[in-house]
Amino acid sequence: MNHTEVLIAGAGPTGLVLALWLTRQGVTVRIVDKSAGAGETSRAMAVQARTLELYRQMELDGEIVAGGLRNPAINMWVKGKQRARLDLRDAGTGLTPFPFVLIYPQDRHERVLLRRLELAGVEVERNTELVGFVDDGAGVTARLRGANGDERECTASWLAGCDGARSLVRTLLGTGFEGGTYEHVFYVADVEAEGPAANGEIHISLESGDFAILLGYTNNGMGRLIGAVRDDRAGAASGRPLQYEDVEQRAIASLGLQVRKVNWFSTYRVHHRVTGRYRRGRAFLLGDAAHVHSPAGGQGMNTGIGDAINLAWKLAAVQRGRAPQALLDSYEAERIAFARKLVETTDRVFSFVTAQGNMVDFVRTRIAPLFASAAYGIGPVRELMFRILSQTALHYHDSPLSEGMAGHVKAGERLPWIGRDGPDNHAPLGAMAWQVHVYGDAPADLAHWCRDTGLALHRFDWSQACYDAGLARDAVYLIRPDTYIAMCDPAGAPSNLERYFGTRGMAAHAR
Repeated sequence: MNHTEVLIAGAGPTGLVLALWLTRQGVTVRIVDKSAGAGETSRAMAVQARTLELYRQMELDGEIVAGGLRNPAINMWVKGKQRARLDLRDAGTGLTPFPFVLIYPQDRHERVLLRRLELAGVEVERNTELVGFVDDGAGVTARLRGANGDERECTASWLAGCDGARSLVRTLLGTGFEGGTYEHVFYVADVEAEGPAANGEIHISLESGDFAILLGYTNNGMGRLIGAVRDDRAGAASGRPLQYEDVEQRAIASLGLQVRKVNWFSTYRVHHRVTGRYRRGRAFLLGDAAHVHSPAGGQGMNTGIGDAINLAWKLAAVQRGRAPQALLDSYEAERIAFARKLVETTDRVFSFVTAQGNMVDFVRTRIAPLFASAAYGIGPVRELMFRILSQTALHYHDSPLSEGMAGHVKAGERLPWIGRDGPDNHAPLGAMAWQVHVYGDAPADLAHWCRDTGLALHRFDWSQACYDAGLARDAVYLIRPDTYIAMCDPAGAPSNLERYFGTRGMAAHAR
C-alpha cells in the first residue's frame, strides 16, 4: 500500500480515534507506530462525558462504559483525615447521557479502539517509524523505517502527526513547542491496596510538601497512584532507575493505604507546552504532539480525542470535494485556543498542589478543602464544575464556522441534551453528517429545502426540557458532523441555511 488518503503517525488514542472516524466516513487511512505493540502502562485514566457523547457516533460508548468504573466522588484528605467529599453522582444529571466521570485505564481503552479499527479493516503497522516527509503542496511523500532498518516511501494526501510529545512531525514542521517543564520528577504506579481509600473512588492526599492521588479503577483496591518523588530521593537514586521505594510515603500513609502489590511503576517529567501551529500545508498536529499539560483534571487524552474528531469530518469533506481546503484552517482556530486555556488552567492547579512553603501548605491543607466543600455545595457552582471537567462546556464561539444565537444557545456550542425528560435529541448525531434540528414547529419551506438539499431534518416537540436547556422555540439549529452547532437561526429561514453553506463554499450533504 504505497498511497493512502491520510497517513497517521502514532497509534495512541488520538491516532486510533482519527483513523476510526475517517474510516467511517469513507476515507482511506494508513496508521503506523514505532512501538512493537499497544501500551501496557499508562497515565491517562479519566474518560470524560464529552468523549463518551462523541463515542456514541461509533457506538463505542457502551463498551467503554461497561469496561470502566463510574467514579462517585472526589475525596480530599489531610493528615490522615478526610476533609472534603465532592459527590459526582448527580452533578451532571440532566446535562448529558453520561453524568459521571469514568475511570478506565488508557491501555484497556486503547485495546477497545484497536479492536474496532481492525473490524473496520485497518491494522496498525507496528515497528514502523516515520523518519521524514516532504510536502510538495499536492501531497505528502513520507519515509517509513521498518524493524529491520529498511526504509520505504509512502505517499498520502494528508499527514496527521499523532506521534506524542516528542513528535517528529512537529519538529520537521518547525512549529515550536513553547512552555516549560515542572522541576519535580513524578511517578505513576499500578497498585493493589487495602484501606479506607481503596474503595474505587478518587482520593487526593495533601500533606506539607507532599501529595498523592489514588484513582481507583475497581472497587476492591486496584488503582493508579500518582505523586512526586522528592528531589533528595530522586538524587540519591540517580545512579539507578527510580523505584517505588524512593517515593515519599507521608501522603500515601495519610490515606490509610497499605500497598500490597505494585504491578508496575514509572516516572516521568510533566510539561506544559502548546505548539505555535496545528497545521502547516498538508500536515497536522494532534494530541500530545500539539499540546501537553499536567494531569490535573484528567483532560489530556480527552483533548487529543477531541482534536481527532474535530479534524476528521473536515478532512473527509475536503477530500470528497464537499468543502474547500480553507475549511481545514478552522481546525487550528477552534482547537488551539482551548489548548492554551487548558494548559494555563491546569498549570495553576498543578503548581498550587505541588508548591512548597509554610503559607502555601497552610492554604492547601487547611483552606482548600473547606473552600471546595462549600463551593461544591452550591448547585450552580457544582454544575459549572462538572461542565468544565466533563468538557461539555467546551465551545467554538469565535470559530469562522459559528454563526448566530437562538434562545440562550450560541453557535459553536455542543448541542444541549434534552433526553432526560424527553426524546433523546443526541440519537440522530450518530449519522456523522450535517443535520437540522427544530424544537417546536418546522415550516413547510424548511422541510422542502432540507429534502431537496439532502439534509436531514429532525423535529422535536417543544417541552419544558427544551426551555431548560436554553433552546428557542421554532428556531433552526444547524448541527455539524461533530455534533457542535454551526448556526442558530431564530427565523428558521431556508435562505439563511443556503447562505451559510454558499459563503463558505461547502456542500450540505454527503452525495
